[in-house]
Amino acid sequence: MKRYEILFILRPDLSDADVEAHRERIKQVIEAGGGEIEKIDLMGKRRLAYEIEKFREGIYTVLYFKSDAATVKELERVVGITEPIIRHLIVRHDEVAS
Repeated sequence: MKRYEILFILRPDLSDADVEAHRERIKQVIEAGGGEIEKIDLMGKRRLAYEIEKFREGIYTVLYFKSDAATVKELERVVGITEPIIRHLIVRHDEVAS
């Protein structure tokens, strides 16, 4: 398994319960594919650098996880069809040689 991180931005008009439900859904996709969550950064509501879908703010979350490529592909699919997620980015962490 390789290490990844996903940053996703949710619409700012969601309730706290909806935000938590979407975060939980992302975690479930990773864990269902055999991945493991290492760390979660709840960054909260922040101003966007530019307007996205008529929103000037977004609710940021970063998840660090270990997974295989098939799970990441499924995660990409799920995030892509989740309407309240206005932006996302999945990055693989390469091992640093000493």
